[in-house]
Amino acid sequence: MTAGFADQVTALFVFSLASGYTPGPNNVMLLASGVNHGFRRTVPHIAGVVVGFPTMAAAVALGLGALFRAQPGLHGAIEAVGVVYLLWLAARIGFQPVEGELESGAAPRRPFSFLEAAAFQVVNVKGWITAISGASIYLPTGLTPLQGTSLIFVVFFVNAVGSASTWAAFGTMIARLLGTARRRRIFNAVMAIALVASLWPAWVDLWRAVHG
Repeated sequence: MTAGFADQVTALFVFSLASGYTPGPNNVMLLASGVNHGFRRTVPHIAGVVVGFPTMAAAVALGLGALFRAQPGLHGAIEAVGVVYLLWLAARIGFQPVEGELESGAAPRRPFSFLEAAAFQVVNVKGWITAISGASIYLPTGLTPLQGTSLIFVVFFVNAVGSASTWAAFGTMIARLLGTARRRRIFNAVMAIALVASLWPAWVDLWRAVHG
C-alpha cells in the first residue's frame, strides 16, 4: 500500500466519520427513538441504518452516482420525495404521544423496524449527498469497481455502527432528564424542527431547480 493510497483511505474514513456523527435525518430520528423507546427497542432501527446506508453508498460507488450525474432530474425527484417523507416523519416525531398521555387513550408510536430504517435510506437527502461526495471525491483512484465498492461499504459500515449506536445511546441517557410529559413534548418538538432543518441542502437544491 503506497503512502498516497493510505492518505486517500484516511481522507475517506475521516469524511465518513464526520458525516456519520454530525446531525442529520438518521441521527435525529435515532436520538428521538432512544428518548421515546429506549436503546433496546431502537436496536432494529440502528441495524437498518448500519446496513442500509453503506449499501446505498456502495451502490453509488458502483455506478449509481454516474447515473445521477447523467440524469439530474432523477436525483431531483428523489430529493422531492425525500423532503415530503421527512416532513411527514417530522410531524410524526413532533406529535408523538408521550408517557402520561398514553394512559388517556392516545395510541403509542412504535420505533422503526429494520426494514423501515433500511428502506428510509432511499429518501435520506443527507445520505445521498454523503454517498455521492464519498464516491466522487474521496474514493481512492486506481481501484477496480469491486474494490471501490467494497472499500466504500466497509468504511461507511464501520462508522455507521459507531454513530448510530452513539446517537441512540445518547437519547437513552438524556431520557432520564426528561422525566415529565411536558419535557418530552418539548424535546419531540425540537427534534421535529431539527429534522426539518436537516433538509436545508435539499431546500436549496429544490429552490434552484424551480427558479433556475
